[in-house]
Amino acid sequence: MNPFKAIRNNIPNTITCLNLFAGAMACVFALKGNEPVGNLTSYQVAFIFIVLAAMFDFCDGLVARLLNSVSSIGKELDSLSDCVSFGLAPAMLLYAAMEHFNPGDVANYSAFLIAVFGALRLAKFNVDTTQTTTFKGLPIPANAIFWLGYVNMCYERDSMNFAVYLLILALGWFMVCNMPMFSFKMKNFGIKSNWYRYLLVAIVVALLSTMGVTGLFYAVAAYAILSFCVR
Repeated sequence: MNPFKAIRNNIPNTITCLNLFAGAMACVFALKGNEPVGNLTSYQVAFIFIVLAAMFDFCDGLVARLLNSVSSIGKELDSLSDCVSFGLAPAMLLYAAMEHFNPGDVANYSAFLIAVFGALRLAKFNVDTTQTTTFKGLPIPANAIFWLGYVNMCYERDSMNFAVYLLILALGWFMVCNMPMFSFKMKNFGIKSNWYRYLLVAIVVALLSTMGVTGLFYAVAAYAILSFCVR
């Protein structure tokens, strides 16, 4: 094989590996809870790594299409990376927060159901050929974003209540259900055919500018509501 072609074909996989690396780093800092790391806390550093993982996850598919280097290996690597970055990392983030507010409670281990349902969601996605421009169930990156907002809200309020167990079950079900959810793969940039995508972007910007990271909690709710309205 032409060495330049081999390098080109592996650029998307390299970006996917960066997604996995960022997810692994997020796991490391997530377990440290709110320990100080310079001017930040450990969970905030975990936030940064999960966001970086999401950026790499978006870029690998885009680059693969631009370079015409889509492969079955790349697809499997992407799922394995996503399972760590958007399944295990937010699960560990939530577990550390639950340990902070309710230390020693065996129910805290329920946080890892996030990783279990995330893996089920990815497995289901990989065998479903109909999920190209739309999704069935909540995409696993959106699940991670939800938990970033929720954990940040709990630390800001310095409290966490019983609702967390209901949210774990609800988000788990939401990931594996068949509810249609729109994606950001657009055929054109027209407002008429993409109004709900632009509206969601505006909502997210407004929430982040007024509420900070906690706004992500409500942003995922807005995504679900808009997906229900346009299905």
